[in-house]
Amino acid sequence: MFAWALAVAVALVVWEAGPAHGARAVLWGVVATALFGVYLGWSRRGAAVFVAPFVSWSVAWLPLWIAAMIRHGVVKGIFVGLFLITVGWLVIGTLEFVTLGAVTLLVRSVRGGGPRAGDAEVTIFGPDARP
Repeated sequence: MFAWALAVAVALVVWEAGPAHGARAVLWGVVATALFGVYLGWSRRGAAVFVAPFVSWSVAWLPLWIAAMIRHGVVKGIFVGLFLITVGWLVIGTLEFVTLGAVTLLVRSVRGGGPRAGDAEVTIFGPDARP
């Protein structure tokens, strides 16, 4: 999860710092999120979808704020960065949550159910059954 959060943070910093590479940065962020969703769905770790946007925010808020100060200047960048890491992150985190959730559910449904590789099988005996 940390590697994904770092990849998204790099994409966000590139998006903020260099407007010429904005579309490419967004594409890399979406690809990284989709690949992480595939991993979560394949390994049946869908609950991580709820925590992942918070981890991503905790990794990206400081670099994103610094990138805003570099692009817009120190004084204006403080306010632009503050807006990005608060209000903007509501949008970014929601998009991450929706994308991760959709990809995870899609991969999980394609892969199918069944026990995990490390789970022991459970046998349930009825009331009349004798071992």
